[in-house]
Amino acid sequence: MEKEGPDRQLANHTLKGNGAAPMRRPGLRSCRILVLGASLLCATTLAAAAPQDKSNAPAAKMAPATDYVGAEVCATCHEAEGKDFPTNPHSKMVLMHGSNGVTCENCHGPGRAHVEGGGDVTKIFNPGKGAPKQVDQTCLGCHAGAHPDFERSPHAKAGVGCASCHSIHHSEVKEQLLKVAQPGLCFGCHADTRASFSMPFHHQVPEGLIKCSDCHDVHGTFEKSNLRSRNDSNLICTKCHTEMRGPFVYEHTPVKAEGCMGCHTPHGSQNARLLNMPSINMLCNQCHSPVASATIHGQGAGSSELAPCTSCHTYIHGSNMNVAFLR
Repeated sequence: MEKEGPDRQLANHTLKGNGAAPMRRPGLRSCRILVLGASLLCATTLAAAAPQDKSNAPAAKMAPATDYVGAEVCATCHEAEGKDFPTNPHSKMVLMHGSNGVTCENCHGPGRAHVEGGGDVTKIFNPGKGAPKQVDQTCLGCHAGAHPDFERSPHAKAGVGCASCHSIHHSEVKEQLLKVAQPGLCFGCHADTRASFSMPFHHQVPEGLIKCSDCHDVHGTFEKSNLRSRNDSNLICTKCHTEMRGPFVYEHTPVKAEGCMGCHTPHGSQNARLLNMPSINMLCNQCHSPVASATIHGQGAGSSELAPCTSCHTYIHGSNMNVAFLR
């Protein structure tokens, strides 16, 4: 038998080596495919079997177009609402979805069943009679971007919903669709605050110079009492009282620490300048205890017992000239 040469031996070795690999690789590849398929099947089965969390589920899909009848049909029965609606801010909803939006049914839901039921009120949603939570969800469907903190606000937690203050079809203030103009709307619940504005010295809210919403965001903030400022509550005051804004070279610590309300009552007071105390010296001495000595701060002419502290310490909110806030 003819002996194989070096070239033929190398060729046979290569063929054997190459032949072994293709025999192993298909088996390995098949095994990986089977494992991957089993994993996907297992994950799909577990996902289908797992309980679904409905609390954060997206809102239900829009009803079929055939369930909507259009504002013209609604106006055949609700003539007064249909007549006034073109001047309502919500009339712009018709421009949504490529000018294919709906108006009445965007808030009340599809009206086909209501119409076919001869005006059956159980087959249409009425925000004026709905539960506050359900009404709020309907309104926040469009207004969540403008009022992102409403659900954590004291109003929402107390069950005071959108329809408690707003009326879409019968509002006194057309711009915000308020049932009653401020401050009467707020005083309907906040009767204790209303009494403060009857004090001799008060912010001119009853006179109409400023409104409750100038200082408070009724739809919720991260600040106490729904104050509008998120960083510095003093900004609520200094946006009008600009001369107190600063910054100053010498800061009066209570102004930064306690804020304006450390010395002033914001709604109304029996004391001038809305002070918390009837006497300026009494107010100052809450922090600066009287000095019992025969100095300018003690007994004698010109003492703090006879003259108010602000006679000398003029710039009490802060000064750029003197650490003692002297003139």
